[in-house]
Formats: sequence, C-alpha cells, structure tokens
Amino acid sequence: MALETDQLGKRYGDTWALRDCSLHLPEGRIAALVGPNGAGKTTLLHMAVGLLRPDAGAASVFGRSPYDDTAVLADIGFVAQDTPLYPDFTAAELITMGGKLNKVWDDALARTRLAQLGIPPDKPVGKLSGGQRAQVALALALAKRPRLLLLDEPVASLDPLARREFLQALMGSVADSGTTVLLSSHLLADLERVCDYLIVLNSAQVQLVGPVDDLVAEHCRLVGPRHDGEPIAGVAAIVRASHTDRQSTLLVRTDGPITDPAWTVHEVTLEDLILTYLAEGETQGSHEAWGVTA
Repeated sequence: MALETDQLGKRYGDTWALRDCSLHLPEGRIAALVGPNGAGKTTLLHMAVGLLRPDAGAASVFGRSPYDDTAVLADIGFVAQDTPLYPDFTAAELITMGGKLNKVWDDALARTRLAQLGIPPDKPVGKLSGGQRAQVALALALAKRPRLLLLDEPVASLDPLARREFLQALMGSVADSGTTVLLSSHLLADLERVCDYLIVLNSAQVQLVGPVDDLVAEHCRLVGPRHDGEPIAGVAAIVRASHTDRQSTLLVRTDGPITDPAWTVHEVTLEDLILTYLAEGETQGSHEAWGVTA
C-alpha cells in the first residue's frame, strides 16, 4: 500500500478534524480525495507527510510512519493548497535549491517541464500567474521522483485553461513514472477525467473508498413503489432515499442482481455517487453535532 490509515484521528481542543479514518491506497493508483471544506482533507494529507502527529490511530506510507520514520519522506512529493514558494526566488533558483536539499533529484526533468510550459526561468515566482506558480510547484515535487505524490487542491484557484494544463502535465508525468497520486479537490469534472480511485471524506470521517469502476458498478438508482423498509433482493444498503405518496427513489449499494420487476434500475454516474455520499455525510454530521439520533 502506498498509503494506509487505521482509525486515524486528529483533534483540536474538543473538535475532531479527522476521526476514525481508515483507508488504503494501493500503489499505482491516481486517487481523488473528495470532500467539502472542513471535511479533514488537508489534515489527512498533513499527517501523511508527517507535518502533524495523530491523536489517535496511525498512518503509514509504504509501511512506514511518516512522523516517526522521516526517511520515508524522500519517497513523498507534496504540493500544499497555497503552493508555497519563496516569492523572491526564480524558478531556476528553486530548482537549484531543490537539488541541494534532496538526495534524489532530477534537475533535467524540472527544467524541461517548465521550458515546455513557457515559464520564464529568471522571473521571481512571486510575479508569475497562479497557474504558472502551480506548475513550478508541481515540477519541483516531481523532480524528487516520488513514489507517492500528494496534491492538496492545487487547481482550486486556477481558471479552466490553467487547470487543464496542470492536469495534463500531471497525467503525462505519472504515465512516465508510475507515481501513485492522491489529489484532493472538490472539482468533480476534473477528477472524473483523471482519477481511477476514490476516497470520499466528510464530517471528519471516510464515507466511501475504492476503485472508481467498482464503486460505480455496485451502486444504482431504483425507482418503484413506496418503500417502507422491507428487504430488497440484491440490495446490500440503501444509501439515500426519497419518497412521494406512492413512489420511492433509492440510491443503493448492491450485492447481487436486482430481479424484482417492481423496481426500475438506473445506472449512476461518479458525480451522482459522490454527491449522494457527501449529502449523507453532512446529515450524519449535523445529527452528531446536535446530539440527535438519526
């Protein structure tokens, strides 16, 4: 596993930023980490790179603790949400500095990538556009030749063209190196194009995790007569339900074929799936915050 957590938790005072977080990310995947603001995405990523110590549970990268075994950090590339770079340094100076700070460093990769993107090497990065700064940060992270690349909403503030260029650069590099990627974002259309693994995080807890194709295949939407809670053959769980006087619409997780002719089966999209689990997580979180039993 590239990244694995077991009942991972981080608390600030009486508030859990992340709680009972258990997930696994196999090597070679390009994974989407999805959740609303405040869901715990940044907290999870910061514990994965050893910037925060867990208050509960454990996180491991390639079987090693990033907080206690700092040698594993050489295998991790990280681009933080605000793409922090020394604003007075040029891209060329940052590449030179990276070579002095990292045992493994591909100077040519970073310089070639930025040249292909037309980013001036001698201009202070503080004077570059947001998209250009994001590309510099990505080039620096990739120059480490990391086995695991963590990206914390790197395209959130970029315009559509800059987002597309960033993701194209990312996909090209990953295809060449086989790097495992965990990309945090709330831009679902972008994630649907590039990711093959999904982690949905909401209300400080994991709501859904697994390969995208498998998750989409094992969910569907059922439309049929008003459902009052009786079991439906082939349905493992009802994720969300809406009702009228005579009809119910259910988004369900299946464990077999739906054979009851009373139900019409509709496929769901990845966006349908993500939004449903996010909505369900919000409902559960609100009940817990107010001490209400759902």
